[in-house]
Amino acid sequence: MKSIIKSQKIKFGTWLNFSNKSKTEWLNFFIKLSEAGITDFFINAKIDQLEYLIQIKKDININIHGWIWTFNRPNDDIAEKNIDWYSVNKNGENSFHFRPYVDYYQWLSPFSDGARKYIKNNILKLSKIKGLASVHLDYVRYCDVFLPITLQEKYNLKQEDVMPEYDFGYHESARVRFKKLYDVDPLDIKTTDLNNNWINFRLNAITELVNELKIIANNNSTKLSAAVFPYPEMAKKMVLQDWSNWELDMVCPMNYHHFYNKEIPWIGESVALGVKEIKSSCDYLSGLFIGSLKGTDLQKAVEESLKNGADGVSFFSAEGLSNNHLKIIKSFQ
Repeated sequence: MKSIIKSQKIKFGTWLNFSNKSKTEWLNFFIKLSEAGITDFFINAKIDQLEYLIQIKKDININIHGWIWTFNRPNDDIAEKNIDWYSVNKNGENSFHFRPYVDYYQWLSPFSDGARKYIKNNILKLSKIKGLASVHLDYVRYCDVFLPITLQEKYNLKQEDVMPEYDFGYHESARVRFKKLYDVDPLDIKTTDLNNNWINFRLNAITELVNELKIIANNNSTKLSAAVFPYPEMAKKMVLQDWSNWELDMVCPMNYHHFYNKEIPWIGESVALGVKEIKSSCDYLSGLFIGSLKGTDLQKAVEESLKNGADGVSFFSAEGLSNNHLKIIKSFQ
C-alpha cells in the first residue's frame, strides 16, 4: 500500500500525438512546457518517430514515453489477418466485425495466444528504444461494460445492468478454460458465486499479461506505465480492469470528473481511493482532462490530486494547454 505523502518533487506530464513539426518547433514546444514544469511526455508515435524525439530532446531535461493502444487495435493490418485474435461478447459477436459504441473499438482478446504474443512483441519493440522513459499502455482492458454517464446520454443508452453486446471476454479459449476449472460454460452461469469467479477469471487474464509486459520492459532497461480508469473499484466494474494488482512503475488514472457528472472534489476522492491500493513502488500521476478545467478550476484540480497523495499530474492533452494553464502549472514548482 502506498503512503499518502506528496513527493518532494511534483511530476507533471501530458499526453499527445506525434505531429509533423519541424525540429525547431519540437524544441520550442518541449522547452516551453518544460519551463512550466512538465517533464513527462506520453506520445502516441511510431518507433522511428520516438527515436527522433529522444534525439531532439537530449539537451532538455524531459522524459519521452511511448504511448501504445494495447488491446484496442483499430485497423491493425497484422491483427486483421487473424480474426481469432479478437475479443468476443456474450452474444458471440467478434470485435473484428462488431465494433461497440464507436468505429475505432476493435478489441483483441487476452485469451488468444496469438494476440498475447503479438502484444508482447509490440511492447518488446518499444522497450528496446534507447532512452525511452517507459512503454505507456493504454486501452489495456476489455471494452466498456458501462460507459461513463455523460457518454451513455450521448449514445442514448441507459446501462443499469450488464448488456450482453457490451460484455466481452467470451473468446472460445476462455470458455473452454473456465469450464475446465468450474465445470460450467460462462454462457450458462446462473449463480452469483460463479459469476464472481467469471469476473475474476477475466480480470486475472489482463493482470497476468501486464505483469509479463513489465518483465519485458524492465529487462530492456525501460519502465512500464499505464493510463487506467479512475479508481480500482470503478475500473473493475466499468471495464474489467484490476490495475491495483498490476506490477507497474507508474500509473495514470484518468480522473476526468466531467465524464461522470462530478465536481472537482471528486478528483481528490478518486485519487485517495487509488493511492491507498497501489503498490508502494509505483508512482501515481492523476490524469486531468484539460478541456474541462478553466482558470482556477485547474489549480483546484491539481491541489485535490496532490493533497490526496498523487505524486504528480498528467494532462490530456498537450494540444489543449493554454498559456494560462501553463502559468498555473508553473506556480506549483
